[in-house]
Amino acid sequence: MKISYKKLWKLLIDRDMKKKDLAEQSGVSNASIAKLGRNENVNTDILLKICVALKCDISDILEIVPDEAER
Repeated sequence: MKISYKKLWKLLIDRDMKKKDLAEQSGVSNASIAKLGRNENVNTDILLKICVALKCDISDILEIVPDEAER
């Protein structure tokens, strides 16, 4: 299983926001935003900051997807 942040990127598009805007509003570093872009693991504190900034739930920004071998 792995985590996908496609929901986060769609939410940013829907709100006409750029990754830079997200970093500024949430107080999350550009390096962490880049990790999200690569679907890498990030600290839950980072996810919480993003949810607070976007006024959304964690399920609105990520989803768990099965690995290719598990499908």
